[in-house]
Amino acid sequence: MKLLDLDVRSCTVHIEFIYFISTTCIILLFMVVSFTYHFLRWQLAYAYYLFLALLFDTKLKNKQAANQYDAFVSYNTHDEPWVIRELLPKLEGEQDWKLCLHHRDFEPGKPIIDNITDAIYGSRKTICVISRRYLESEWCSREIQVASFRLFDEQKDVLIMVFLEDIPIAQLSPYYRMRKLLKRRTFLSWPRAEEHPELFWEKLRQALKTGEDFGEDRFLLNVVAGP
Repeated sequence: MKLLDLDVRSCTVHIEFIYFISTTCIILLFMVVSFTYHFLRWQLAYAYYLFLALLFDTKLKNKQAANQYDAFVSYNTHDEPWVIRELLPKLEGEQDWKLCLHHRDFEPGKPIIDNITDAIYGSRKTICVISRRYLESEWCSREIQVASFRLFDEQKDVLIMVFLEDIPIAQLSPYYRMRKLLKRRTFLSWPRAEEHPELFWEKLRQALKTGEDFGEDRFLLNVVAGP
């Protein structure tokens, strides 16, 4: 049988099967994209910035240059009155340290993840002001995520956690990253400082003054014990 004698009209095209395969592929692609966006978008964003840092050697430049801020303060907007009323006067007013705050120092029009990354890497330390509202905030969890990325990436002691509420560690089970950090680190409790507030501020100042190497002795902070 010659090729020219082939009757193409006898070939059966299963349009339904093609539609089924196409629809299945589109649905699977949509599910993969949705999963990646919901669960991995911040890891991918951080990987992107880390790639740029390696590509342009900005990490080396940051090590050689002085940090723009002494500390970036990560907090929920509901806790802003405490930051303005208590934290700023003690650290900026009395110590003349320079803090980076969302409402004051973030660059308008710049993507929020860019502002967060620049603030954390442009500061010697990151102070996380933790409350129940902080734990429920998506952006706050991203900030502590980037800070912990830097902690393990650069192997520097750059993270200080201040609890505004007594939250037992057992209640932090849904917050895997926070619980993982607390198992390794000490932290300050504001409710426990009511009787001796000056001791609280002294310990916070010492934590900000200490070196960044993991091997260097640190001023021991108060640990919130579980019930």
